[in-house]
Parts: sequence; structure tokens; C-alpha cells
Amino acid sequence: MLPSRPLLHAAVFALTVLQALASDTFIAAVSEHAVILPDATDEPVSPDDALALMNKNMDVLEGAIKEAAQQGAHIIVTPEDGIYGWRFTRETLYPYLEDIPDPVVNWIPCTDPARFGPAPVQERLSCMARNNSIYVVANIGDKKPCNSSDPSCPSDGRYQYNTDVVFDPEGKLVARYHKYNLFMSETQFNYPKKPEAVTFETPFGKFGIFTCFDILFREPAVVLVSELQVDSVLFPTAWMNVLPFLTAVEFHSAWAMGMGVNFLAANTHYTRMSMAGSGIYAPDGARTYYYNMKTEDGHLLIAELDSHPRLSPTFSPAVNWSSYASSVKRFSPNDNDFKGLIFYDWFTFTDLTKPEGNVTVCQKDLCCHLSYKMAGKREDEVYVLGAFDGLHVVEGQYYLQICTLLKCKSTDLNTCGQPVETAQTKFEMFSLSGTFGTNYVFPEVLYSGVQLAPGEFEVLNDGRLISKTRPTKPVVTVTLFGRWYEKD
Repeated sequence: MLPSRPLLHAAVFALTVLQALASDTFIAAVSEHAVILPDATDEPVSPDDALALMNKNMDVLEGAIKEAAQQGAHIIVTPEDGIYGWRFTRETLYPYLEDIPDPVVNWIPCTDPARFGPAPVQERLSCMARNNSIYVVANIGDKKPCNSSDPSCPSDGRYQYNTDVVFDPEGKLVARYHKYNLFMSETQFNYPKKPEAVTFETPFGKFGIFTCFDILFREPAVVLVSELQVDSVLFPTAWMNVLPFLTAVEFHSAWAMGMGVNFLAANTHYTRMSMAGSGIYAPDGARTYYYNMKTEDGHLLIAELDSHPRLSPTFSPAVNWSSYASSVKRFSPNDNDFKGLIFYDWFTFTDLTKPEGNVTVCQKDLCCHLSYKMAGKREDEVYVLGAFDGLHVVEGQYYLQICTLLKCKSTDLNTCGQPVETAQTKFEMFSLSGTFGTNYVFPEVLYSGVQLAPGEFEVLNDGRLISKTRPTKPVVTVTLFGRWYEKD
């Protein structure tokens, strides 16, 4: 006699747990998704029409989930806005929202869909996880009623939250996170009353989760890693790439290295808004990543990660980011320092006029030191060393300290800091350091064509970012991106 379906699910789940417990590694997947967007409208659509659009996007996600499970993945992350897109006002978003309960209720929507009212999206996501025996991470919208006794209750009587959910291989809701740091265009959502630090345990490590813009702030991002000691971070995002420091793949890889955690970043793919770039990153570099701004195709990435990266033999001890730079004198005075603008921030630059040398540039309390040797100094390409020490105040307020070696857009020094994707100049070596006032510094090396350099550079304990071998591709930027949270 064949086993009943519940017994079969229990057996498959138990086998999945045993397999994960038997290994110090796990298989991670992220899906970059070209989202099917709703038509722009000033009037709310019907709940049926909203669900029809969401089902189209979930059809795509379900295909990625099935493929990931077939390749042995234990967990898959899907993008922010991956189920309903954007183009919403507060009113037009409402038909797409569901009431998402606190996971303490011990709920499997796939087997008990009506327990908390209509929840067809949660039901389907739960069934995707259950039917494929995989953890599924998705971004949807939560609605919570409120009343006049709550002084912060909106006039329409409800809160609306940008929300991540996680379902385990049985289909049970195990995590719910409300995005705390909303991007400036997310007026359709409410800010939670306080930041949430959401974690959950799996047979293959402790996980934390947050969303997109959250990564640039102490709460919840740093709290999860530094205080709650998660092994891996899940990151649904709709990331708009900004060169030279904030393209998705370079910054997310750098954040994983700087924080010493696994980082599973799933981006929305929409090139008209410069959204592209997903990856699976470990503390020692990218395991796999995808960056494609030429087509509108999505992509599935799968890679193996250490379940507990801090216990890995390759895990690096804590870095004293200012140790080396504070111990050296300025290599030489600069007569050719000048100002340049990068993403609305005024940097102090100095031109690298020679094919090799030692250079220092300072701004406020930050001095950046560079030792370098070019494979050949080209007349048609200009590189500078730059420093920024100040408060960034455009799409949010956050204090930065940045040291960077970067290629200028042209030989005109007025173009230094403008976005550049390609280069021709290779370096024999580089060593970059700075007198940082923060311990939160993220190392980036970006090659021509927006390519990462896993395994080709390292950070020494004294805070130097150095090339391990002769770089194999032309360099666009080498950067130490520091965040001084206490000065925000």
C-alpha cells in the first residue's frame, strides 16, 4: 500500500533534514526575476485581477524553485517586488496585500489556507516549498488594520508593509520581516514602529533576513551579524546599480566579506531602471554571480556554501582597518589634489601621473594610502586616488568614509567619479589602506565589464586591501567602502 501524502511529505522532510545535518555545507539558490509589471493606474484593480498578475509572476518563480530543488538546493531566495512589481500608490497597492501572521502561530498555508482569511499568495508559496522540500524566501505585502486609539494609525485605518516571508520544506511559515529602511519612492508602504531583527534556525545554520536599502544601515543589518551572530543573510532586493561603488554584485560581495557571513542576494531584473545583478557570496568572495544589463532575461544561480562560515579554515580573523594606514607617514605631498563628485559626494582626488608609486590623499580625518604598479601607463586612460569623509544626504542620510582607486571616464579630470564600466589598464599590483574611524569597511575590486575578482585580492589583518596575484583583467575601481553608523 502506498503511503499517504502527509506521511510522504514527512518522510521527504526528515530525509532533507538528515542530509543537511550530515554535511557542513548546504546548497543555496537565488533567482533573478524579470518581473511582469501591472499596468499603471490611478484606480485599484479588483482582487481577482491583482491575483491574476501575481500568479503570472509566481508561475515564473515556481519554475525556478522546481529547478533549484532538482539540483539539490536547500533554500532559494527570490527578489523584492518579484510577485507584484511596483508602479503603485498606497491605494492601488491594497488589492495585492494579504494579512501575514506572526510565524509563532505555527501555520502551513498549503494545508490550512483559510485559517487567517484569504491568503492565496501565501498558500501558493507554501505549497511550492512543501511540494519541492525546499526553503522558499519571497517578498510580498502585509496589511494590518489599526484604529483611532493608535495615534500613528493612517487615515485609511491600516498599515501596509513591504514584507519578506520564509516557508520551510514542510510549507510552514517560519519568518516574517517588515522592511525598516524604505527607499524614498516607497510611499505606498508604512515604516514599522521599530526595527525588526528576524532570524530562524535551520539544520544548516542560523539565518537572518532583511531587504534592499536596509543593507546600508546598522538596524537591522549589522545587528543580525554582529549581535545575533547569524551564519547567512537572505536578501531580496530591487537594486538600482550606481557605479563606481554601488553596483549590486560589487557591493553585496564586499558586504559579505566585510561582515564575514554568507549573503544570498536575489535582484529584480529590469534594465530600464538599472536593476540587475544577483549572487551567492561567502566571506572569502563570490561563489557565483550574474550581471547582465543587455537583455531582459532572468537567471537562476546555485552554489555550495559553508553552513557555519566562522568555523571554516578560510575564515579571516577580525581586521583592524586603520592599523597600517595610521602607522605610515604620507608618502609624498600632493600639489595636484582636486575635487570631484561621485554620487553627489565631493571627493578629494589626486592624479596617478606615474606608472608606479606611493600616493596619499586626505579629507578631514581620513587619509588614503596607495602603493601601485601599472602594467603600462596608457595616455588615453587616467586613474586617481580618492578620499571621502562625510555625510551622504541624498536618498538617505548615512556617514561614509571611502578610499578608492578608480578610472576616470576620460582624460579630462572633470570626469573623474562619473560612471565607468570598461577599462584597458592592468595593474601589476596594488595596496590600498585608510585611517578609518569605523570597523565596518567593505572591500571592493571591480574589473572591466563590471566583473568581480574572486580569489585575486585579499584583506590583511592590518587593513590593507592588496592584490594576491597580478590582476587578470583591467581595473575599474579598487575601493574600501566604510560606514560609520554612529555618525549618521
